Amino acid sequence: MSISIGLVGLGDFGTQFAELFTHHPLVSRVGLCDRVPERVKVFADRPDFRDKFDPKDAYDSLDEICASDLDALVIITQHWLHTPQAIQAMESGKHVYSAVPLITVPDHHEILDWCDKLVETVTRTGQLYMYGETTYYRPEAMFCRRKAAEGAFGDFVYAEGEYFHDVDSWCNLRGVHKHRTATIAGEEWKAKAEEYRKRGVRGGPMLYPTHSTSGPVCVMNAHALKVTAYGFRSRSDDPFFAGGQFSNEVALYSMSNGSSVRICECREVGGALGKEDETFRIVGTRGTFSERVWSVNHRMPDFSPAPPPDVTRVEVEDMRDPLPTEVLEAWSATKKESDVYGGHGGSHAYLVNEFVDAIANQRQPAITAWDAVRYTAMGAMAHESALRDGERVDVPDWGDAPR
Repeated sequence: MSISIGLVGLGDFGTQFAELFTHHPLVSRVGLCDRVPERVKVFADRPDFRDKFDPKDAYDSLDEICASDLDALVIITQHWLHTPQAIQAMESGKHVYSAVPLITVPDHHEILDWCDKLVETVTRTGQLYMYGETTYYRPEAMFCRRKAAEGAFGDFVYAEGEYFHDVDSWCNLRGVHKHRTATIAGEEWKAKAEEYRKRGVRGGPMLYPTHSTSGPVCVMNAHALKVTAYGFRSRSDDPFFAGGQFSNEVALYSMSNGSSVRICECREVGGALGKEDETFRIVGTRGTFSERVWSVNHRMPDFSPAPPPDVTRVEVEDMRDPLPTEVLEAWSATKKESDVYGGHGGSHAYLVNEFVDAIANQRQPAITAWDAVRYTAMGAMAHESALRDGERVDVPDWGDAPR
């Protein structure tokens, strides 16, 4: 089956996916869409795009590309546009891949409303929707899902997910914000942000929680029931935090499988707790995964003294699931195989292949709308709890995706 895909948003992040989608062997045609025509021209002029890109498939608005006959749209625009644009695309008859987050606005109630709208739209239209959560395809997550499928964790006891992303870390958030707001969409966002400010609505880092929440949730296949959370208010005069209620938020959840999960989303920190600033840990009665180390005990059925646990450091190459040979070969023809996997722990290649393969086989992709709202609602309700000084609150759930 040949697939046609439109790429919407060719900024810094979108360009990282353009090559992967275009060179996937199941994709026969690509459309390019951006409000800045020069971004489209960059790819239109590339020899390796000419086989699959025709100039008639160049667009400068979402309305135009939604009116095309392309099978699917890949939406990698600004974070406050993702779900509204995904819904518009599905209403027009397109399958959708959406970058993370679902939507980030200071009002967590509005975020939950968009969660409702997303699930309703996917259900009603029957279009395929995939959420581009990078943590799901980090090598650690793939390894842990395999172990969970084997029952190697035993009963899940506890998990942690965290994103210690200081405002001045290697991925400088000040620079990212400046770059985003300098665009056409950024100017529109400034006006929208002013409306929230006038209403006295202030957000926090838990309103974009999915890099932290998705790891424990996708491994344990469990969802949050209740949460207690606390926030840290910046004590500096840093203008970056002026529009937020908290610079750091920490939450503790009770989960549907009886375990507990701690999530940290921190933007004002002097480093990470462990070896990585974006990671998760999973603790079971039999096996535990932490910092790329797999530990398993040998508890005896009669509870007699057991041998010491096995502790094994797992290498990245051993944690990854294999990509289809023909897909890896197609991508390797245009770049070094070591670069094929892309950013965010090498997750990009897996995200692209999963979406394309789901369309080709008309099946639900791995990260559905139902998964996306579970990851997102955990953060929205943690923020609600933090605003109430740690009051325990319920976390809504939309159920499992139909299969």
